[in-house]
Amino acid sequence: MALPSYNPTSTNAWSSLKAHFETIKNTHMSKWFAHDAERANQMTIKWDDFYVDYSKNRITPETKTLLLQLANDIDLKQAITKYFSGDIINETEGRAVAHVALRDPKYVDFYVNGDNVMPEIRHVKKQIKTFTEDILKGKRKGYTNKPFTDIVNIGIGGSDLGPAMVVDALQFYKNQLTTHFVSNVDGDHVNEILKKLKPETTLFVVVSKTFTTQETLSNATTIKEWFLKYGKQEDVSKHFVAVSTNIEKVKGFGISEDNIFPMWDWVGGRFSLWSAVGLSISLSVGYENFESLLLGAHKMDEHFKNESFDQNIPVVLALLSIWYTNFFEVESQAIIPYSQYLNQFATYLQQASMESNGKSVDRNGNKVDYQTGSIIWGEPGTNSQHAFFQLIHQGTKLIPTDFIGFATSLHGNKDHQDKLMSNFIAQTEALLNGKSERDVVDELQKQNLTKDEAKKLIPFKIFEGNKPTTTLLINKLTPESLGKLIALYEHKIFVEGVIWNIYSYDQFGVELGKQLANTILKEFNSKSVIANHDGSTQNILEYYKNLT
Repeated sequence: MALPSYNPTSTNAWSSLKAHFETIKNTHMSKWFAHDAERANQMTIKWDDFYVDYSKNRITPETKTLLLQLANDIDLKQAITKYFSGDIINETEGRAVAHVALRDPKYVDFYVNGDNVMPEIRHVKKQIKTFTEDILKGKRKGYTNKPFTDIVNIGIGGSDLGPAMVVDALQFYKNQLTTHFVSNVDGDHVNEILKKLKPETTLFVVVSKTFTTQETLSNATTIKEWFLKYGKQEDVSKHFVAVSTNIEKVKGFGISEDNIFPMWDWVGGRFSLWSAVGLSISLSVGYENFESLLLGAHKMDEHFKNESFDQNIPVVLALLSIWYTNFFEVESQAIIPYSQYLNQFATYLQQASMESNGKSVDRNGNKVDYQTGSIIWGEPGTNSQHAFFQLIHQGTKLIPTDFIGFATSLHGNKDHQDKLMSNFIAQTEALLNGKSERDVVDELQKQNLTKDEAKKLIPFKIFEGNKPTTTLLINKLTPESLGKLIALYEHKIFVEGVIWNIYSYDQFGVELGKQLANTILKEFNSKSVIANHDGSTQNILEYYKNLT
């Protein structure tokens, strides 16, 4: 077995954590701050341009010690070594997990199945660079000899979510090209995008490892048919490129072999934006900024690989996640970036985390008897404060929340930035301390209310506080800092999976629905019953067929 395999609940640390949890589970964090003037300093990590304060979490120094012991009990260090050594840690699919190799600027030898993959990586990155520069400089043009103005990325899942999130996050750095993303097989989606385009100045990037993904191929075919209403078949090779391993199918689609960017099976879809899947990123912000994104991720890789666990940002965040999921039994975690540029960040992390760690069988094939995975959700601040923060502040659910902020505004409007960041800081303070009955009474006394009116309002205005938050304050949103941030959460997901003793890099749960959909699709045009369905499914199927 490539990864060490331990049932975490059988470790000494887990037993100690259970006992420790009972002693502190109801303690208010404000008491710990009051009794320990050094708490904030001792629970803050300063690394490069990142400032990570996790002191507003429901942990004590003893909790931290026991969580670190858990990391050692399950042999996390060995697992990290295997992760960075090209071992087959995706055992159920017989694959290495080597996306970290894609972002090494020094191209240090990295072996997968006995082969050094670095020469291939260097070749593909050179291909991306040359292609990007040729498009941006107008060396490559459309069939009417006009330069390209628009890019359309056609993919789904990891072939869409990662590039779409990054392009959105780096809008400040965009060039003259406008990038669009088509993912959903919903025909209204693709047709709404096509309404915005001119075929003679649009480049289409089809991203599909096997070139058989239903949604991607359906959209690509619809787009090609639209394109051929204006251009000729021989023009397809000028306007369509592919990121795929299936060269024959790509060529059959009409894309020339020179315009195929390879993928590898040791790069999982949800971790593929660092590969040629990131071509649309490179085209959108320029190759130098794409390289900076990779460099930032590499710096976080080095931090994760080499830093001691107590100062290791991904490890600490993962251990906090374990603490809340398995001991407080929380079901969800919120990600709140105080930057509109990161509008799609929580959506991206939903796939990265929930597709990775949504597993109920351990690495020995046994059903687990403890919680794994977490529901990830979020929205940028301050919008989120006016949407769902009510639930976080005064609801019945405990929701640990990551606050992500940037000290410097990209457009330099200090007035707006100060207002944004005052909210960023104030919300974590409010979630920590809450508002006591005494504070509420004092506040109501100033509002000229009668005693009876004030008394009625008191219970509704009390905030319990004691809501856990982690603050990630970053100097500025740059391609490099974004790369660090994404890689941080990638490594957090890895650590969680190691501790839960599950395989984080397969996704068999995605497949069953696809298989059944293919059967139902055949039944739409068939008078005979192909499969036996439950009564509900059969009724819905017949009702739909009658409507259409």
